[in-house]
Amino acid sequence: MYDVKTRERALALVSQGRSLNSVSKQTGISRAAIRSWQTRLEPLDRNRGAPCPRCADVPTAIENPSSYAYLLGLYLGDGCISAAKRGVYSLRIACADAWPGLIDACAEAMSIARPHNKVCRVASVGCQYVTSFSKHWPCLFPQHGPGKKHDRRIALEPWQQEIVDAHPWEFIRGLIHSDGCRIINWATRMVRGERKRYEYPRYFFTNKSDDIRKLFSDALTAVGVEWTTLARGSKPLNISVARRASVALMDAHVGPKY
Repeated sequence: MYDVKTRERALALVSQGRSLNSVSKQTGISRAAIRSWQTRLEPLDRNRGAPCPRCADVPTAIENPSSYAYLLGLYLGDGCISAAKRGVYSLRIACADAWPGLIDACAEAMSIARPHNKVCRVASVGCQYVTSFSKHWPCLFPQHGPGKKHDRRIALEPWQQEIVDAHPWEFIRGLIHSDGCRIINWATRMVRGERKRYEYPRYFFTNKSDDIRKLFSDALTAVGVEWTTLARGSKPLNISVARRASVALMDAHVGPKY
């Protein structure tokens, strides 16, 4: 008898597109058992009636909007929702092994969003997929759809925009933690005939989606952060925050990954 955590880890591997045979060889669990868990995983049956704030006849407010704003940023950057069987979906967010604090923060935010559904971590090369199964992830993240995010329109629902407007820094932090970074940049200049090197912090956000970059830049503007667009080749994929006052604001509310 396998415990629930083991079952969820196996299903998370399958949700990455791995074959049952491959997952069976890696875990030592039979393909028949894994196949049966796709339709009879106990937590999914037990929590089938768990309430969803967006599914009620009259939708209710998200209970922890600050945490949701952070998770929304993570999802738009490095998240993926995949359909399983019987109307169940998996939410997976890729988090680099280099940032264990980020992995913990992601798992906590996911657990807060659906407290009746367990969160597991599936190890991969250089990263962990923080994963949870629920019927309601598409309700909470209506940006879900076929194909890659940068190949389709991404827009927030009015209720999501209200949350982002109320908690812009958490939204910005989620986007930075997924597709952004804080680096130390450097430049040189001549001072009294001697070339000197100067270092200064800078934030970058990189995403192929024009819509997601605009959501990020609009949030920056709303909190008074000055930003510029930097092109990679002919495509403006990067948003930079380099002015001292704006970097200080970002440091106070976001900070580097950890």
